[in-house]
Amino acid sequence: MHTLAVPRPAAPHEIAGLPLAAWTGAVRPSTIQAMMGLMARPGVISFALGLPAPELFPIPEYTRAAEHVLGTDPSALQYRSVHPELKEHVVRVMASRGVRVGAEQVFITTAAQQALSLLARVLLEPGGTVICEELVYMGFQQVIEPYAPRILSVGTDLETGMDVDAVEAFLDEGERPAFIYCVTDGHNPLGCSLSPDKRRRLVQMARLHRVPLVEDDAYGLLHYGSPEPPLRALDDEWVLYVGSFSKVLAPGFRVGWIVAPEPLVPVLGCAKDGCDLDTSTFSQRVVSAYLDSGHFPHHLERVRAEYRARRDLMIAEVARHFPAGTRWSAPRHGGLIWVQLPGEMDAGALLRPALEQGVAYVPGSAFALPGSTAGRSGLRLNYTFSAPDRIREGIARLGEVLRSHA
Repeated sequence: MHTLAVPRPAAPHEIAGLPLAAWTGAVRPSTIQAMMGLMARPGVISFALGLPAPELFPIPEYTRAAEHVLGTDPSALQYRSVHPELKEHVVRVMASRGVRVGAEQVFITTAAQQALSLLARVLLEPGGTVICEELVYMGFQQVIEPYAPRILSVGTDLETGMDVDAVEAFLDEGERPAFIYCVTDGHNPLGCSLSPDKRRRLVQMARLHRVPLVEDDAYGLLHYGSPEPPLRALDDEWVLYVGSFSKVLAPGFRVGWIVAPEPLVPVLGCAKDGCDLDTSTFSQRVVSAYLDSGHFPHHLERVRAEYRARRDLMIAEVARHFPAGTRWSAPRHGGLIWVQLPGEMDAGALLRPALEQGVAYVPGSAFALPGSTAGRSGLRLNYTFSAPDRIREGIARLGEVLRSHA
């Protein structure tokens, strides 16, 4: 485990003569935006971004939902309050995850990314402390970057998830972070899920030491087997739950939610007012109308079955084509596989030759905290976006590049 800090320059920072906030001087280029550009190249097979398969979007049902909203509620195009029917749908979705929650505890957000941003805004003081894993979702890093926090980092096991022994050691030493950030299922980037024992222990620690847990469950509905309940099922006071429809409906709706203690909801509302006033009123109502139709359970079964098949295919192709000694995660949720290359191979240095062969991925170092060398020999692969024939072709190409540099 390590203690790190997001660097903050001592002098004012300027770009094109414009004086900027000090934290912008430490900003790293967005890997997500860079990967978007790479994916646009002709002929590139991309395993880079965690995108859903567009051919699985139920477009006719979405069209009917949008037409229904426009035909019956044209004020959906105006500023409006949160759609109460959508909150009730979230209550039912949470029940499917084994969580009992009231609509008054549901706060609608512009997808999960805004949910993380709002929680950081209300919990984290500038220079405050956060506990998270040393390889962590880059969007979370961007969320906390302006606060220049002190980061207490812990490791992750590819089978059982976050190193809760290290978390406990920090807390036993007297550390009281603003919150602990945890991706319970379908870890981004490692693809693992937290074991049942670790879930119980983490919640017990949070309750004992009075430290909030921010549970990022963006991939929780994409499970391939018998899922464990999220942390929020174990505690309704110290777990702040983040969910999203992006991975199971479509990212373009930009609809997510926070489950929080009811007294915190008005505070989140004030924070959100300063960002975007409200989540798209039209999107809220279209998503709600689609969920009203009753098609969602069948759609969810369909995408789970297809993504499970693509996961199994990618793992088989990685085993077939990658260098001897390669290890990988076997996700029970989500859409991401972590591949650990043998020896001292540098996945970042191999990205350019891979792109020359028409394959894109995200090097593991993109997920490392500032000042950390973690993830150098790792890479993250997405299996939900590409069709099976593209997975076969892309992994074969990538394997050839990796074997030639092993």
